[in-house]
Amino acid sequence: MTVDRPADRPARVANIFDVARLAGVSHQTVSRVLNDLPNVRPATRERVEHAIAQLRYSPSPAARALVTRRTRTIGLVAPGVSDYGPTSIAMHFNFAARAERYNVETVSALDPAPAGVRGVIEGLLRQRVDAIVLIVVDVGVLEVVRGLDLSIPVVAAAATARRSPLLVSIDQYRGARAAVRHLAELGHRRILHVAGAGRAPDALERMRGWRDELAARQLEMVEPVHGDWSAASGHRIGAALAIEPGMAVFAGNDHMAIGLLSALRERGLSVPEDVSVVGFDDVPEAAFLYPPLTTVRQDFAALGELIMQKVLLAVEEPDSVTEDTPLPTHLIVRTSTQAPAR
Repeated sequence: MTVDRPADRPARVANIFDVARLAGVSHQTVSRVLNDLPNVRPATRERVEHAIAQLRYSPSPAARALVTRRTRTIGLVAPGVSDYGPTSIAMHFNFAARAERYNVETVSALDPAPAGVRGVIEGLLRQRVDAIVLIVVDVGVLEVVRGLDLSIPVVAAAATARRSPLLVSIDQYRGARAAVRHLAELGHRRILHVAGAGRAPDALERMRGWRDELAARQLEMVEPVHGDWSAASGHRIGAALAIEPGMAVFAGNDHMAIGLLSALRERGLSVPEDVSVVGFDDVPEAAFLYPPLTTVRQDFAALGELIMQKVLLAVEEPDSVTEDTPLPTHLIVRTSTQAPAR
């Protein structure tokens, strides 16, 4: 189906990646042609110039002025935790940066609160990095970044309802709604939520999705209990949770779900015969648990590539950076969920 563009919405201006796609070359080759650098074959140069003319592409003067001053180094501010999500994002971003021949200077923010992250950013600025990437685990960090007057782009990996051109994310909200929808469609009427850390953007978006799906179906809502993403916290909560046969639990991540499975088993409750459990992340162990865990899969490789593409665009063509639609999640149904016994 074709959707007409509203008359008052301007056409998107072509950027360096559009030129590269049309010419069938890398964006680095386009950059070399634009800056009249050597080591470009005449036929390739001609193809790039033709694409530039065809798209009426005009490079940003500010970006071109910065070309000779770049260090080809990106600062990555990663939380000082071993949680699966942030660790996976950092790993795949490093892969994507290496593929673009960029170095990554990774700094672990031992204090993930806004003040601690601000100090780490200031340290990276002194190293003359070309851009900074933040893996955000505290919502207050986003406000700190918005308040900084920086000469380089800062790209944040953070799930939030408030969109921004330099924010990239996986759609935690719709992933959570899909998890709750699955449980509701099986026939569960009471769906509890073991949420992640209280100030984590991912946890807040998953909790928002859980609430909205319950509200849309007019199902009873019990206030969620917060863990800290660990299996230990899931076990602790599972041991104390007011849960009865026929209920279901949406856990904020797979590791808390693992702890929850263990606690329910110790209480004499069977999964999924008595209680259905859904996790989030699809960690490598999820398919091999007993029972195998129904969960929401995130594509961290795609997110790492998206972050790198956003960085490159922000450095090469800052005027053409636009908001991105969050990457989709996928519900993976295994045997930790089933219809409640009648």
